[in-house]
Amino acid sequence: MTRPLDPPAGSPVRADLGSWPTPLEPAPRLSAALGLDSGDLWIKHDDLIGLGGGGNKVRKLEWTAGTALARGADVLVTSGAAQSNHARLTAAAGARLGVDVVLVLAGEPTPAGNIALDALLGASVHWCGDASDEELATRVQEVADELTAQGRHPGVIPFGGSNALGATGYRRAGDELLRQDPSVEKVVVAVGSGGTMAGLVAALGAERVLGVDTGALPEPSGAVARMVAELTGQPEDGPALQIDRTLLADGYGSVSGDVLEAMHVAARTEGIVLDPTYTARAMAGLLGAVRRGDLVRGQRIVYWHTGGLPGLLGHTTALERIMAG
Repeated sequence: MTRPLDPPAGSPVRADLGSWPTPLEPAPRLSAALGLDSGDLWIKHDDLIGLGGGGNKVRKLEWTAGTALARGADVLVTSGAAQSNHARLTAAAGARLGVDVVLVLAGEPTPAGNIALDALLGASVHWCGDASDEELATRVQEVADELTAQGRHPGVIPFGGSNALGATGYRRAGDELLRQDPSVEKVVVAVGSGGTMAGLVAALGAERVLGVDTGALPEPSGAVARMVAELTGQPEDGPALQIDRTLLADGYGSVSGDVLEAMHVAARTEGIVLDPTYTARAMAGLLGAVRRGDLVRGQRIVYWHTGGLPGLLGHTTALERIMAG
């Protein structure tokens, strides 16, 4: 039976998939628009990683895909929503590494956004319709078993690339940020499957990381805490995680007024394009934290841009609302 990749007994194996370090740039006009000093807010650009349209999943795939290939995998299998950034970047990683990729996706095929890029990058897709997380996981296992029966050697990468092995990429990213700017006081980042936040907490401490829940998991704090514990060797009930769950609106992928406002303000002050599912929700969380006084003038704040532009181009509701003005 093929299992999702867990950290190996020895040292993990990393594949070189990105362009490092990613830029850390000031956002003075956005900072001023929020009522902060012009030098308070900076953007960490993981949207500019390079591979397959960029995004945070590349840092995880360096470890999950690298370890899979070191174990002899000749095909990568993973899962996600129809417009999954992780699926797109797994397809790109497979192309870069010279192995096949099979995606198991919820939803239905439409020729837009990440779905079109999955095809361009050469991935095979199994569509599962309106599948629950459990049904999706079952189908992943079935696909892996079918590949094994055909004499292939599948490496199953977890949903979102999020386990302690994948989160290693973001522990290193936190260290990368501190080399760029040791004075960072708060990092704001979207929380999907949890690995990005877990790695940053392991590197920076829970007090410096504000996660903004996007609704990808029913209860993200447990997943994040488990990965932090695995990365650090500390108990799961360590320092309290900071996760803002106030922006879920009508659920994962919904476009609330707060999300639309965040997209507009980032675009019209800094020329930064955000997607409605992850990065705009994180920016909306940052705006809310400033308005509540949780983030204040004079703090060094980093907004972590995790990419996802193709997802915007596949989100009909968001595009219609943008065009409506």
